[in-house]
Amino acid sequence: MTASLSGVPLSILDRSRTRGGETEAETLRATVRLAQQAEELGYHRFWVSEHHSVPGVVGSAPTVLAAAVAASTERIRVGTGGVMLPNHRPLVVAEQFGVLESLFPGRIDMGLGRSVGFTNGIRRALGVEKDAADDFADQVRELLGYFTGTQQNHPQVHARPGEGLRVPAYVLAVGEGAQLAASLGLPLVMAGARGESALLDSLQRYRSGFTPSGWAARPYVVLAVTAAVAETTEAARRLLLPEAWSTAYSRTRGVFPPLEPLDLQRTMTDKERGFFEQSLQGQIYGTPPEVDAVLGGLVERTGADEVLITTNTYDRADLLESYRLLAELAGLRTTVS
Repeated sequence: MTASLSGVPLSILDRSRTRGGETEAETLRATVRLAQQAEELGYHRFWVSEHHSVPGVVGSAPTVLAAAVAASTERIRVGTGGVMLPNHRPLVVAEQFGVLESLFPGRIDMGLGRSVGFTNGIRRALGVEKDAADDFADQVRELLGYFTGTQQNHPQVHARPGEGLRVPAYVLAVGEGAQLAASLGLPLVMAGARGESALLDSLQRYRSGFTPSGWAARPYVVLAVTAAVAETTEAARRLLLPEAWSTAYSRTRGVFPPLEPLDLQRTMTDKERGFFEQSLQGQIYGTPPEVDAVLGGLVERTGADEVLITTNTYDRADLLESYRLLAELAGLRTTVS
C-alpha cells in the first residue's frame, strides 16, 4: 500500500515573515488571519516563533502573538514553536503561559527551544551569553516545576497564574533535546529535514528512553517540515524560491530581507547560488500526489504522530492554496471563507 498523509494530524508553524512593501503591522495581522484560515481548514495547531532583531521576521514576542491568535480563533490549539527559553527567566515564561491557559483553557501549547540571539549585540540586548543554551535542561525543569509546584530553585516563589495548570510542553529538539524530552516525559518536535539516518536514530533513542510523566503518558513525535504543494511540481518549487533567495542574501550580506517575488533569471554569484540551493535541500514540494507519497512515506518511516508544516512564500494566496491542498491530503475540512 502506498504511504499517505490521510488521517495524519497537521499543524502550522508561522514565522511572521514580512513581504516587500508590507508594514510590520500588516504582517502580524496576516499571521492572525492565517490562523483563522488554518482553523477553518481543520489544522490541529497553529504555532508562532521567536526571532529577535531580524529585519524580515516580526515574530519577536511569541506569547503576545499567541494571545492575539487565540483571541481571534475558537477551536484550534495555539502555541509557540518556540519560546527560546535561554532568553527568558523560567518564572516569567510560566506566568505568561499561565495567563494564556487561564484565558484560553485547553487550547494552549508551550513549545520550548534552546536557541539564543544569533549575534553578540542581540545577546547583550537580551542580557544573555552564548553559553546560556547550556543550561536549557535546568531551565526546562524549573519552568515545569512552577506548574507542578515542585521547583526547587526558589521554593518560596509561585507562578500566579500557572501553578496547578497543565500547559502541554514540547521540546524542540536541538543537540541533546531528544534525550531531555525522553527523560522528562515530554513530547518531541524534530525537524524532518535532517539526514534520515540521524533522524531515525534520534527518534529511536527518544522512544526507548522515554519516561512516562504527568505531561505525557507515551512518546509523542511532531515532525517539523517545510513543504509546498501546487498543481505542478515546478509551481510548487517556485513557492519556495523567495525564502531560498532571502536566505542566500542573508548568508552573503548579513541582512535577512523581506520576501520578494523571485526573478528566475536573476544572476547569482557562485556563493549566492550555493546558499540558494542548500536552502532548498530537505524541503518537500510537488503536486498533491507527489507530496502525499513523499511526506506520507516520511511519516510512515519515522512513526510520527503529527506533522508541523512551515511554508514561506511571497504570495499569500498561493500560501493559503498550498495549505488547503495539504489539508485535503490529510482529509481535513477544506472550506475557507
